[in-house]
Amino acid sequence: MRVRAGIVGGAGYTGGEMLRLLINHPSVDIVFVNSKSNAGNLISDVHTDLFGDTDIRFTGDLSSDIDVLFLCVGHGDAKKFLDANPVAEGIKIIDLSQDFRLKVAAGEEWVYGLPELNRDRIKTASYIANPGCFATCIQLGLLPLAAKGLLKGEVHVNATTGSTGAGQSLSATSHFSWRNNNLSIYKAFEHQHLNEIGESLIQMDPNFDGVLNFIPQRGDFPRGILASMYVESDLTAEEGQTLYEDYYAAHPFTHVSKKNIDLKQVVNTNKALVHVEKHGNKLFVISIIDNLLKGASGQAVQNMNLIFGLEERQGLALKAAGF
Repeated sequence: MRVRAGIVGGAGYTGGEMLRLLINHPSVDIVFVNSKSNAGNLISDVHTDLFGDTDIRFTGDLSSDIDVLFLCVGHGDAKKFLDANPVAEGIKIIDLSQDFRLKVAAGEEWVYGLPELNRDRIKTASYIANPGCFATCIQLGLLPLAAKGLLKGEVHVNATTGSTGAGQSLSATSHFSWRNNNLSIYKAFEHQHLNEIGESLIQMDPNFDGVLNFIPQRGDFPRGILASMYVESDLTAEEGQTLYEDYYAAHPFTHVSKKNIDLKQVVNTNKALVHVEKHGNKLFVISIIDNLLKGASGQAVQNMNLIFGLEERQGLALKAAGF
C-alpha cells in the first residue's frame, strides 16, 4: 500500500529527520510539509543535505488528502495546532511533542508510542504520542526488569544527551561556543520525562512504587543519548543477560550486547543497544540511542509502519544521511 503523509513543523531537527526518512521510504508519498516561517522555500534550502533528493517546497497550507499527519512541533504547540485545525476522521496522527504522552492530559484515545512496550496497541491506534528521547533510552534499560516485577527500591540513572536534544531554537546552553568541550547537569531529579517513564513502569508492574533518581547531562556532541542505570538485584549476570535477550527477542531495533557499547554504534540509526553487567549486589545497565531517530522521528516512522501493517523496519534499515 501507499501511505500519504503530511508533516507540520518540517523546518526543525525532528522535521528534517522525518523528511530524510520519508523521502526514502518505499511506501510513503509526502503530500505536504507545513512551515509558516518557510512557506514557499525549497526544503533543501533549509535542510541542505537534501539538495538533489527532492524538489518539495514548504507550504503554509494544510491538506486532508493524507493518511497520516506527523506533528514535529514544539512542546505545547501540538495541542494548540489540533485545537485550531481539527483533523478529518480517519487520519492517523503521530505527535512528537510531549503534549499527549501522559494519560492525565491525553485520555485513552492517545497511545504511548514505544513499540517495545505497546506494539499491539500501536497497531490499532489512531493517535500516537511519540515518547521523549531520554524516556525512550531509559525505559529500554528498565522495561525487562519491570516486566518481571524486579524493580525494587531506588533506581539510579545518569544520562547524557547531544545538543540536538534541545531543539533548533537558540539558548545560552545550545551555542557551540558554550557547548563545545563542556559538560553540565540540568533538571537533576526533576526532568519532565520522569512522568512518562513512571507511567510505563507502572503499566508493566502495577506494584512498582520505587524512586527513580535521574541526573540528566548536556553533552558536547550533536546527537545521541547514553544512559547508565543500576538497581539492587539478586539476578546473576547470566540471568540478567537472558532476561534482556528474551524481552527484546521480538523487537527488531533493540539489541542486547554482551560487550560494552558506545554511541557511534547507534548514531544516525533507529537502533537501540543495551548492555547488562553485575557488580556486587547491583545490576548495571547501559542503553544508547540516537535522540533524533529512535528517540524521535525514527520511532515515529516505526510507529507508522506498525499502524499501516508495513514491515516494521521498512524505511529504517540503513543509516540516515543527517548530521
